[in-house]
Amino acid sequence: MSDWLGLAGRRVVVAGGGTLGGALVDGFTAAGAEVAVIDVSAERLAELGADGGVPASRQITADLAGPEAAAAAIDKAHRALGGLDVFVHSVGVNDRRPIAAYRPPDWDRIVSINLSSAFWTAQAALEPMRAAGDGRVIFFSSVAGLMGHRNHGPYAATKGAINQLTKVMAHEYAADGVTVNAVAPGYMESNLTSAYLDEHPAERERLVSLIPAGRFGRQEEVVGPVLFLASRQASFITGHILYIDGGRTVV
Repeated sequence: MSDWLGLAGRRVVVAGGGTLGGALVDGFTAAGAEVAVIDVSAERLAELGADGGVPASRQITADLAGPEAAAAAIDKAHRALGGLDVFVHSVGVNDRRPIAAYRPPDWDRIVSINLSSAFWTAQAALEPMRAAGDGRVIFFSSVAGLMGHRNHGPYAATKGAINQLTKVMAHEYAADGVTVNAVAPGYMESNLTSAYLDEHPAERERLVSLIPAGRFGRQEEVVGPVLFLASRQASFITGHILYIDGGRTVV
C-alpha cells in the first residue's frame, strides 16, 4: 500500500511553477515521481530548486504560448527525464473586467497564456505517450468554464475551451492507453485569488457565501485529485472534468 498510486519512478512534467505548481511538484516528489518543471520565470524555477528540490537540469525556462517554444520545452523536459509519463498544465492568468473594458491585447494575452499554451504543450507531450502506449495529461480548468461569472469573459472562455479540448484529446488518444482529464477548482487560496482580494477585501465574504462548504479550498485539496488522476488507479478515467469547489457548482 506504500505506493498505492503507482507514481514511484513516473516521469512527470509540470508546466507552471507558481504557488500551485510548486505544491504539485512537492506532491509528485513525495509520491516518488521524477519531476521537471517549465515556467516563464527563471527566478521562480530557482525557488523550486532550492533545498534539494527540482535539479537545474529539470528546470526549463520557456514562454509556452507559441507552438515552437512549447514543443521545444516539452522535448527538453522529455530528454531530461529520460521519458514522459505524466504532463500537467497549470499555467493561467485572469484579469477581472466587464466585457466592454477588454481590448484586443488583453484578449490575446489571456487566450495565449491559458489556452494556446495548453494546446501546444499537450500536443507535444501526447506523441511520446502514444508511442509508449501509456500516459496521463491533466489540464487546469475552473468553475468559470461552466458558470457565467461576471468580469471573467476571456478567462471563462479559455476554461470552457479547455473543457472541450480535454474531451476531444481524450477521445483521440484513449485507444493508445493515454488518458486526458481536467481539474476545475473553485475559489481557492491561491496567488490569483489573493491578488484580487488584496484590492477588494470585502469580496471574500461574498465569495465564501457562494460556497456550500463555507470556505475557500486549500492547495492540498487540489494536489490530491491531480495525483489521483495521474496514477494507475485512474487508468479508466478519461475525458472527465473534476470539479474541486466545495459544492460551488451544485447551487
